[in-house]
Amino acid sequence: MLPFFRRTLSAVLALGAAIALSPRLVHADDSAVGVSLAISPAHLANGSPCLITVGLHEEASTVTGKLQGHPVLFFSGTDHRRWFAIAGIDVETAPGNYPLAIDATLSDGTHRTLHQDIAVEEAPYEKVPLSVPDRFVEPNAAALKKIAADKIVKDKAFADSASKPAWTGNFLPPLHLAPQSDSFGNQRMFNGKLASVHRGLDYRAKPSTPVAAINSGRVVLAQPLYYEGGCVVIDHGLGLMSVYMHLSKIQVTVGRKVRRGQVIALSGATGRVTGPHLHLGVRWQGSYLDPAKLFQISVPKTSVASQNP
Repeated sequence: MLPFFRRTLSAVLALGAAIALSPRLVHADDSAVGVSLAISPAHLANGSPCLITVGLHEEASTVTGKLQGHPVLFFSGTDHRRWFAIAGIDVETAPGNYPLAIDATLSDGTHRTLHQDIAVEEAPYEKVPLSVPDRFVEPNAAALKKIAADKIVKDKAFADSASKPAWTGNFLPPLHLAPQSDSFGNQRMFNGKLASVHRGLDYRAKPSTPVAAINSGRVVLAQPLYYEGGCVVIDHGLGLMSVYMHLSKIQVTVGRKVRRGQVIALSGATGRVTGPHLHLGVRWQGSYLDPAKLFQISVPKTSVASQNP
């Protein structure tokens, strides 16, 4: 759990069983306002997703934040005094302390600001050698043109995210009874020449295994790409997206809303692969997070989420 904030005006309001933190408050009317902040899990490493919870004495109209230069977008509980955000630390972040800033706009228009450094540990990722066809390590001119075109498609898909959470409850694995293979965050050497960080989680899956959406959202990309093969991207709102790669058949189209657990595609061995499998990525505000750790987070239910498909 994070260390205590320093408060200058009043004692911190306890938020449930979580440890309350003492924020530095900025407000216009000089009235003491209780605030608490909790982050789960208590210890973060590069690649860790997290749930940030803010509690207030008074109702707020909006709560926003910033972490590592990324916007942290909060959604409210039913009383607008408890606010939540799913955020995370990019897999390639160096260990150290990083500032978290949170701003709450109360119903009367005044603001409360919290500041706290977050400690990021170094996860024990491994180096893994892999062999793939040479065209995926040293692509020719035609392949480079395709890769450039794919980047435009991906940038467009990642550019916008819904302003409200589309998810419904906890995030769930995309496959049943499929053991994970290549671990998230491993540093991979392709044919001994190209090093990259594995920004997702691989599942061993026979070709044509049904792949389910890890939560509700809207499809923003559904097509074959050079490296990714058959690829689907789902926007879950507030900058959170899931990416499904190497698919043999795509069963959704761009713009379609999908439900948690709905089959969206069949697994395969397309793109840059060493064999049949499903690659699942989780992307938050451009940062790649460990999907397995996202599945361990208990996501609060809200009135907004209950209205989504």
